Formats: sequence, structure tokens, C-alpha cells
Amino acid sequence: MVAKITAYEESRRKRMEENKKRMEALNLHKLTQALKISNPTKSSPMKRSKPRVVEKQAVVVRRSNRVANKPAPFFNEAIIDRVVIPRRIPKEIDLSDRVFATDEARAKAMEKAEKLQSDLGSDYPIFIKSMLQSNVNDGFTLGGLPVDFCRKNLPRRGDVLTLIDEDADEYQVTYVARDNRLSGGWKGFAVAHGLLDGDAVVFQLIKPTTCKVKRLVVDCPRK
Repeated sequence: MVAKITAYEESRRKRMEENKKRMEALNLHKLTQALKISNPTKSSPMKRSKPRVVEKQAVVVRRSNRVANKPAPFFNEAIIDRVVIPRRIPKEIDLSDRVFATDEARAKAMEKAEKLQSDLGSDYPIFIKSMLQSNVNDGFTLGGLPVDFCRKNLPRRGDVLTLIDEDADEYQVTYVARDNRLSGGWKGFAVAHGLLDGDAVVFQLIKPTTCKVKRLVVDCPRK
């Protein structure tokens, strides 16, 4: 069955035939073939970039009028001896005069300190520290203060604390808040009161930066 040709398709076919006849009358097909033969397509050669040439010019160095007519200075090479820094030899620590507390002595001192803490009541904040060798010798710093006590009662940015002993003598010490420890001035307090390893020290905070301090010692054999 042949499909029926529409009027649009019929007019389009007639127009194509007319155009074909016009092209033949003008010999356009022959002209196109002649142009292809006379001008074959060639690939354009790749352009090569020329290297950049920097011209060097002699420049007269500006010199001061005072040295313009003088010859250029001549410098001798200086031979520098290698500086040898002597190694620092750690100083030997004499432990012959050290006193080391026994576990029994330390426990009895803490027992007395806890009884004193109970007798003093809870009107003022209190904490107890058992002395170690680092607290009474060598570095002379009192570290490891109770974190909860420090956060609730002591200055957050550190300050100078006043320690009052049993004779009402006052000692200034530096409180380092970031480490919860007593630093500068603690050595003077420890030496003045003859603190030894195993002693128990009771701190009672009576003012924001003032503590009453009592040392408790038990007469027990020490190492």
C-alpha cells in the first residue's frame, strides 16, 4: 500500500528539483571539484616558540665620591676556630644525709593530721599533704595539691599566698594555678620548719590567700 503524499512533501520535492536544475545551469558541481583539486587541504605546521633572550648590559656601580678613585677593598678570609661547648656533667646528689620515712611513720603522721582536721571542724577549708623528697629536698616545690580544693577556694590565675605557722610567723609563697602547686618561697618555709620526708602538713584556709599551717611529726624510726 503506497502512502498518500501530502501537499507539503509535493511542494518540497518540486523545490529541490528546481534548485538542482539551477545548480546544473551554473556548473556549481564542476567549480567545487576544481577548487578541491587546486587547493588540497594541508595541515598547518606547528609554530615553534623562540627562546627568550635576555640582554645583559654593563651597569656602572654607583660609589661614594670619597671612595670613587680608590681601589676596591681586599678582604682576607678569616679562619674561625670551631667553638667546642663542654658538655654539662650532672652534679651528683649526695644522699648520705637524706632521711626517708618508713611506711609506718608516714601512716602515723597522716593519722594525727586527720585527727587535727576533725578537731578544727569545717568552718574553714582544710587539706593535708604528706611530704615527699621533692617537697623538702631537690626542687623544693609542693605539687599535687587537691584539685577540688584549689578550684573551689584558691585564685584561678595564681597568686601569692601567705602561710602562717604556729608561732604566727608569715611566709610568702607563689601559688601556680595551672599546676596546682606552691613554688617560689616554699623552700624557705620548708627549711625554716625542718620539714622531712613523711611529715604531714595541715593547711587551713582562713582567708582567700592566707593559710594557717601546722606540721605533724611522729617519732618513728626512719630509713
